[in-house]
Amino acid sequence: MRTTPPKHLSREASKLWRDLVNEYGISDGAGLLYVERACESLDRLRSAQAVLKKEGLTVAGQGGTTKAHPCAAIERDAHSAFRQSLKALNLDLEPIGPIGRPSN
Repeated sequence: MRTTPPKHLSREASKLWRDLVNEYGISDGAGLLYVERACESLDRLRSAQAVLKKEGLTVAGQGGTTKAHPCAAIERDAHSAFRQSLKALNLDLEPIGPIGRPSN
């Protein structure tokens, strides 16, 4: 079983890798690949978010128009890949229990 996260992951993604592997006892090759994919997707998501924060959500298009910044699609796709990887591991980030105010 691999005990350390891949070196190319950020600090945040490395922590997530360790947390997932240790909390859920992921040790099989396929599971570790999905964990790595989720962590890489998180890094891509964070990179796109940083660019969007710096440059804004829109860019100049042809003829003086504005269009969505290309990083908006990268952010969306990375988030989707992140969720798909967690679901492939049978993990989810959904809250446990019903949503809403507790009944008295």
